[in-house]
Amino acid sequence: MSPEAEGLEAAYGAAKALHGVSLHVDPGEIVAVIGANSAGKTKRPRAIRGLLCPSPGRIRLDGPEIAGWPPERIVALGVIQIPRRCQRFASMSVKDNLRLGAHLRLRQGERKAVKEDLEQVYALFPWLKERRRQTARTLSGGEPRMLAIGRAGMASPCIPLLDELSPGLAPLLVRERFRIIAGLRQQGLTLLPVDQNARQALRAADRAYAIETGRIVGEELAAALPEEPAIQAAYLGGIPQRFAASHPSEVAAYARPARSAASGDAAVGQHGHSRDHASR
Repeated sequence: MSPEAEGLEAAYGAAKALHGVSLHVDPGEIVAVIGANSAGKTKRPRAIRGLLCPSPGRIRLDGPEIAGWPPERIVALGVIQIPRRCQRFASMSVKDNLRLGAHLRLRQGERKAVKEDLEQVYALFPWLKERRRQTARTLSGGEPRMLAIGRAGMASPCIPLLDELSPGLAPLLVRERFRIIAGLRQQGLTLLPVDQNARQALRAADRAYAIETGRIVGEELAAALPEEPAIQAAYLGGIPQRFAASHPSEVAAYARPARSAASGDAAVGQHGHSRDHASR
């Protein structure tokens, strides 16, 4: 299943959140979206999920346009968002929280398949099985996020939209989250992770988009994006290898922050390709 967005414009009230954003994700790809807080990263998955209605703009899923569809109809297609806040039903058991992810499938009579998927979630997160009878409010640290990923998996998603898996977690737990992303791809899923941790996100992804103030300021193969001077300066805390021996004034001329490009000095192509290469 392949999502594609074209020319998305969206707002929260009078505040513009997206400015002409276009992206595409091919089947089986991991495509990361990186950017700082309030850059507009989360707005795109929310728009795809139907929680934020783009106007204007188009969102297609394997061809048919789904912009304006109600969220429950989009979820039924297998587009599942794993939110940053990892909401849980605190008074319910861990097991019941997981089963809630499969409520549409249970209504359709898929009880055997749901039971099998529950065992797969337990295999991925053994400690969830150990605590399956505990109430979800007893979970702490990175555990609620793992519960959220497991619950999304119970929906048998085709496209998990992963929103900010790393903030507030220890480095070891962050690496574990991205290891899980790689494992999900091996199951044939198409993934769109959104994260502030640019370095880890780029390691896990095939391609990536950089977004700043609601505009795409770069699109590239994930292995190549760290070599972009603006990306290196804005998100990775350094300069590309090819500029390592350059004079500081030369580096400064090349390594302009991505936010400068977002403010208007970069022309963005049809799918968000930055055209700001003239100075290189």
